[in-house]
Formats: sequence, structure tokens, C-alpha cells
Amino acid sequence: MTVDPKTTVFLPRTEFPMKAGLPALEPRLLERWARIGLFDRLRATAKGREKFILHDGPPYANGHLHIGHALNKILKDVIVRTRQMLGKDAVYVPGWDCHGLPIEWKIEEKYRAGGANGAKSKDEIDIVTFREECRQFAAGWIGIQREEFQRLGITADWTHPYTTMTNRAESIIVAELGKFLLDGSLYKGAKPVLWSVVEKTALAEAEVEYHDHTSITIWVKFPVVTPSLPALEGAKVVIWTTTPWTMPGNRAIAYGADFEYALVEVTEAPASGLAQVGERLVILADLVEQVAKDSGAALRVIERIPGARLAGTICHHPLKHHPEAKGGYDFAVPLLAGDFVTTDTGTGFVHIAPGHGEDDWHLGKAHNIAIPDTVQPDGTYYSHVAVFAGQSVLAQGKNGKYYSPVAKAVIAAMTECGTLLAHGKIEHSYPHSWRSKAPLIFRNTPQWFISMETTGLRAKALSALADTRFVPAQGRNRIGAMIESRPDWCVSRQRAWGVPIAVFVEKKSGQPLRDPAVMARVVEAFAAEGSDAWFTSPPARFLGEGRDPADYEQVFDILDVWFDSGCTHAFVLESGDWPALSWPASLYLEGSDQHRGWFHSSLLESCGTRGRAPYDAVLTHGFVLDEAGRKMSKSLGNVVSPQEVVDAQGADILRLWVAGSDYSDDLRIGPEILKTQVDIYRRLRNTLRYLLGALDGFTPAERVPFEQLPELERWVLHRLSELDQGLRAAAEDFTFHGLFAELHNFCAVDLSAFYFDVRKDALYCDTAESPRRRAARTVFDLLLDTLCKWLAPFLCFTAEEAWLARHPSADGSVHLEAFPDLPASWRDDALAARWAKIREVRRVVTGALERERAAKRIGSALQASPLLTVSAEVQTLLDGVDLAEIFLTSGAELRVGTADPAAFTLPEVAGVAVEPRLAEGEKCPRCWKVLPEVAAGGVCARCGSAMAAVAAEAN
Repeated sequence: MTVDPKTTVFLPRTEFPMKAGLPALEPRLLERWARIGLFDRLRATAKGREKFILHDGPPYANGHLHIGHALNKILKDVIVRTRQMLGKDAVYVPGWDCHGLPIEWKIEEKYRAGGANGAKSKDEIDIVTFREECRQFAAGWIGIQREEFQRLGITADWTHPYTTMTNRAESIIVAELGKFLLDGSLYKGAKPVLWSVVEKTALAEAEVEYHDHTSITIWVKFPVVTPSLPALEGAKVVIWTTTPWTMPGNRAIAYGADFEYALVEVTEAPASGLAQVGERLVILADLVEQVAKDSGAALRVIERIPGARLAGTICHHPLKHHPEAKGGYDFAVPLLAGDFVTTDTGTGFVHIAPGHGEDDWHLGKAHNIAIPDTVQPDGTYYSHVAVFAGQSVLAQGKNGKYYSPVAKAVIAAMTECGTLLAHGKIEHSYPHSWRSKAPLIFRNTPQWFISMETTGLRAKALSALADTRFVPAQGRNRIGAMIESRPDWCVSRQRAWGVPIAVFVEKKSGQPLRDPAVMARVVEAFAAEGSDAWFTSPPARFLGEGRDPADYEQVFDILDVWFDSGCTHAFVLESGDWPALSWPASLYLEGSDQHRGWFHSSLLESCGTRGRAPYDAVLTHGFVLDEAGRKMSKSLGNVVSPQEVVDAQGADILRLWVAGSDYSDDLRIGPEILKTQVDIYRRLRNTLRYLLGALDGFTPAERVPFEQLPELERWVLHRLSELDQGLRAAAEDFTFHGLFAELHNFCAVDLSAFYFDVRKDALYCDTAESPRRRAARTVFDLLLDTLCKWLAPFLCFTAEEAWLARHPSADGSVHLEAFPDLPASWRDDALAARWAKIREVRRVVTGALERERAAKRIGSALQASPLLTVSAEVQTLLDGVDLAEIFLTSGAELRVGTADPAAFTLPEVAGVAVEPRLAEGEKCPRCWKVLPEVAAGGVCARCGSAMAAVAAEAN
């Protein structure tokens, strides 16, 4: 019987589809992992190994995940999986931040929208009821976010996550606060803090965003009443400020002792201006020209005055003589030296309102100046503020933008008093609330602080930073600069939802009660009932016998939510609820904004209570922008939703984007970038598919020992050893984009475009027992297993799919495997150098054949049998190499000598010239090579042997 040659070719066969169908595949794999108990099996497999603990920074449970969440959690998952497969016990417990303004604000929206539970304000309902609403809201979103995180392929202890609102967590948070109370670090003080008049609470730096804002600016004249120099008699000191609303709180003027000032006379003033001809003003010498321009007046310098000579000068407030002042501004305004005064803008003088600025407050305290209270929590002036009582310092206009409505009143009042020199507008970066998006003010309020100095917290934190690894390294300098200059930690908030500052203040002394027994009772109650116990229990429950509750004031302020999250190391890593965890964490990983957020608060909390950082290393990633480098916003229509990407293209596409991005800087994403990721994914998938197909029917009996492998196969294994070294270095450095680029290049270029092409003929057409075919399949088997394992942390779904296609199992998983330990013998740099040169020669031949194909003189390279004229060095290089196989031609001839001038060459490849001659003979219908040995209608000798072997096996 005649055998059809085509039926005897070993074509690749696999059920691994070319089209991934990830949106349908991935949920099935998630169900499988849940069914086989993958997380628990990972823990059992890793029991006794060295631990690697990536402690999860808690996201807020208040909405669907955004692309930044996806980046963060996928990167964490990649690192955890990588460490697990490198032989560590990499335990990952996810968590959520549940307290604080973001969640409370959502509940308040119900009341602001028209009432809930019959109330139109949260203040109209019981606080415990309101807190329970917040708790239920957070719990609902935890469930939603958990599913969204799992859909991204994140392997974690999802059945036992941590949250900051459990009884256990709240009891440990208050216990941690108690440590600061008992060692004297926690104190109550009145200081200017960033305050939201919309949310009516203090905010931490980590809750602040900076946006452009238009402010009214004023130049104000302070009449001198007590001059330090005769020349200052009757003069006016000019200040410039962007916050006219702070003028009622002015109590001093700051100058630079090392600067030079000028006494100037107004020689000309426009009729519409506020300057008066003949009046004398004091301003910084270097800014005279600028002030003249700003005011529209002509100024003549009368005298130059060293800044230090201004000491002792006293002015009166510019509103002292306002008809409605009624003595409200009848106080001295001294000139004080300040090292924070600058010379780049303004007048060289800074108006000091100690209740509205950090520098102002410190300067006022240093000179025993009373700190006035001028602005109420809602942003209106107190009733005792002369001229402006009840007016608002901030309001939202009809256009949605915020402005200071009192600014016009201040300008009018100053103008009436003759103390305004000029006014204008400026657009500048200004602090805003990250929740309400409203501008903030500095407001002096009684708050609870943790001292940076009382127990040496600042020094401890800086020392801890020196012992911490930062990736990128500049992160240490960034957070270090913040620690060096930061004020005491304001930990109190005027809110309802969170852990209360469970402290009693003795009314007689005004000091907090520092009693370990009282704090122990609070901790015990919180552990049993949660922090609601502070609101539902009588004070006597905590104060104990021997103390009269009437002698104490119970504090109901709420702890800064950053203190909550700063304590997660205590109630997650140390509490014993997760026995597999340990303290300190190996790694904290969040966005770069957390240098002033979670990294910062965790550092301070841990250094204050344990003397060191709660982490050994800190990794930061950038923010996600659109393809044009813009911040994502709904108004721009450039938001990329992770849920939409997953539903349309699959989570592995997002994971591929993370793996291939340099996350040390800001990242970009959008339709075109995702399209590129899909193309890269397709090439990687096709590599796996080809390997699976080529291994159809492969058994261990086919394997060829390493020492018997041809050079080409040993070169492939050398490349694997190089990549393995890169993988381990990338895992150590937490930097994967370079590795992934090399891995993709290996699959697309080294394998698909070279090795697979070269060995395709042997795989398809050699006999089953051919040493060359067996060697190739031996390496293919190693390649597939190695690539599946290497890709598993990155493309967790696709790697699992390919692994199961090769190793069918009811309960197996590539994620239970370790990265392979590749033999040292695979590394052969000399062999790699030789094959790099051979591929250069191949490049010349390919170029010559491409030119022939373009001229339509050949179709397939198998129609050619090129003549290579080479140097003696190249001849030695190619000795023993099957040239036709490497060039994918039917034949090839090599000679040393002088090349035909018309031969094809490449300038960068010396000693190689190619004449692309046609192959002689007939085309073999089985292997398609054109060979002289092929008779009409027949096959070549090799194919004849292969067909005979197939026929013999069939019989």
C-alpha cells in the first residue's frame, strides 16, 4: 500500500488553544484553586522554610478598585509568588482600612442628600447607630473588593483577612496609643493644624492633596508706633499675604535679620491707587522695584537698613482705628526675626498669625505671644472677632470653585483705614482635602499630639531608616527629610467613626490620666465589645474604684486613621491571629505617596513603641497615568477600569502590563498600551503552544543526556542558565521589567525566530528515533517546564493552563512547584559566543534570500542553496555546522577566497559574502527540500527511511 508522505510528518498536536479566552478561562482556574485548597497547600508545602512576609498596606473599603489598586496588588502578588517559588515561606495576608473620613463621608452623604433614618444630619442620630452604619458600609465593600482582588489572580489568605475594625484590632490600636500615653509622649496642646471647614476636622498630611487655587493677595501697611531707629518714625512696614482672612489673627511681623531693607518714599501714586504721595514705607531692598510695580507707585529709596537693626520696632494693627474695631485690634504688633522669611516674593516681611501657621505658631510661642482663636470649626469667625464676626473664610461658589468671601470685606476695611497698599490675585499650589476636594486652612485648635522629642522619637525614626533597605534607594532620603522637619504628630480627629482617643483628663490639673490599670480596662473592654464600649459605658467602668468620674473629662476625639494603619504591624504580625506571620515584615510595598502616609505612620508608631521600624525593606511604585502622561479623571474620559480590562481581555493582560513596566516611576496605561500587551501575550502564548504541540507523545525514554546533546541544544540550555541568573537577581532587587523584556525576547527571537525554525525540519521529518529529534524534544521538555514555572508569578492563569496541558492532574498546580535549580554545567559562555557569531553569518544569508524573495526569484528559502565565500576565520567558526539546517535552505556551499563583487554582504559582518543560488534537483513532497537525490514523484533518502519506519510500526 502506498503511504501518503504528508501523513507521516510529525506535526505539532495540542489541545492548548491558540486563542486564550482569558475572561472565560480565568474564573474556571480560580474555582479550581479554591477547590484544591491552593493557599493552604502552599502553606503546608512551605512549612519550616525561611519566612518572607510582605505586609499588606490596607486600602480603604469604600468603593470599587481602581487601576492603582490593581498595580499595587498584582506587584505584591508577583513578589510573593516569586519568593515562594524560590524556596521561601511567603505568607500574604490582605487587609483593609475601615475607619476614618473616607467611609464616614460616604455615610454622611445620605444625610446631606435629604435625610436618612428620619434625620438630616448625623448629629441628629445616636453616635453608636451612626458608627454601625459606617461599619456595615465598610463590610459591604470589603466583600466586593475581595472578589475584585481575587479576580486579578491574587493568592492570599482571603478567608481570614485583617481589618482595622475588628474588636481585636481596635483593642490593640488603643493599647498602642496607651504606650504613648504612659511614656509621656501623648499630650494635649493647641497648635495650628490643617483643618477642613467642610468636614469640620483636622487632617493629616497624608490626607492632603495639592491643587492649583486662586487666592486674593494684599499688600498691607503696618504703622510704626515704636521705632528702633529714628528713620522709622512715622513709617509703615509693608507685608504681603495670600490669605487676607488671617489678618484678624495677626499678632506680629517677621523679618530676616541678615537681609537688607529699604526705607522708601512714595513720590508718585496713581489716582486710582492706594499709595499716598509722601508716605514712607519699609520693604526689602531687593524687592523695591517689584513692590513699585505691584502697587503702581513710584518709590524713592531714602535709606538702607540692615535687618538686624529692625529689632525692637513695634507697629499697631492696620485695623486698630476701624470704626467698628471697638478695641478689638488695640495691641502691639512687634517685629521679630524669623529664619523662614524669604526674599523671592512679597515684601521681605511676613505677617504673623500664630493661630494659622506652623512657623507663625513657633515664633509666637518663642516670644510669649498669646495664640488667638479667631476661626470656628465651620470656617466662620468667632463672635469676639472685631469687624468680621460670623463671616466665612471659605465658601463654594456657583461654579463649584472655592473662594474666600471675607477677602473683599478685609480689603474694604483696610482701604477704609488707609492701610492697604495694593491687592491682586495669584494662582498657586494650595492644600486641599483629598475627600471633599475643598481647600484647607491652618487653624489653631486643641488637639492631641505625639511628641517627636519627649522620648527621642525623631532620632529613633531616623536611625531606623538608616537600617532599612529602600527600593528605589532615594526613598530613604524622601521620608528622612520628612521625619527631620515634621512637627509633632497630631493624632486627634473631630469625627465619629474610628477608634476613640480613650483618655481621661483630670479637670483640676488639665493633664491626661496616665494609669496603666485604667488603660488595661479600656483594652479589655475593646477586645470584648469593640471601641463602641467607650461611648456606651459609664466612665466609672474604666476609671475604677477610688476615682470620682466628676473629676475627669472623658475624651471623645477619634484617632487619626493613619495611627490605625500604622498599628497594623502590631495586630497582624504580632497578635498570634495569623501564626504563620512574624515581626518585623520583610517588606512594605505601596505607592510613593505613602512616604508621608503608611510608611511614615508605621515607622513612627513602631519606633515609638519598639525602637525600630516594623519593616526590613520598603518598595515604592509610581502612580498610573494615561497614555499621554495625564492624571486619570472622569472628566477627561481617560480612566482605565481594571474590571473592564479583566472582562474584555483577562487579568493576565493586566499582570503582563505590571510585570513589563518600570514601576519605580509613574506608569502609563491606555488602549494602545494594552493592545501592545495583548501582542506580547500572544507571542508568549504561541511559544508555549508550540512547545506543547512539539512534545506530543513525548516520554522520558526519549531524553538524551546533556553530554550527548548537539551544540545548538546546549546553547539553548546556556540561555536558560543566563535567564535563571537574571530571574534570581530580579527577585532580589524587586525589579522585573528588565527580566521580562529579556524573557519575551528569548521566546520571540531566540526560540521562535531561530531555534524553533532551525529544528522544525528535524521535529517534523526525522524518524521518531533520530538522535537530533530526540535531542530537540529533550530540550523542548526542559524549556516548557522551565518557562511555565518562570511565568507562573507573572501570568498566573496562562502558566497554570499550559502546565496542566503538559501535566494533567486532578489537584496539581504549577504554583505548587519551585523554580528549577538549573545545573551549573549548562552555563557555557564560550559556546554562546560561538553561536552568536554563527547567527551573524545566518543574518547575512537571510538578508541575501530576502532580496531574492523580494525580486520574486525564489519563494521559499528551501528553493535556495547559497554559496558562501568566507574568511578562514569564519570557515573555522562554521566547521561541523549543518549550514543548510541553520540557513533553512536545501543546501549550502562554503569556500574560502575572493567573493564575487555582486555577492550580498553586510558591512557589520566581516568575512561573509553570499551568492543566493537556486537549489538543484526535485522537491521532496514530505520535507519540501529541493535535492538532487529526489527522483520525479519520489522522496529524499531521509524521508524514505522515516516513511519506512512508520510503515513498519503500522504493521
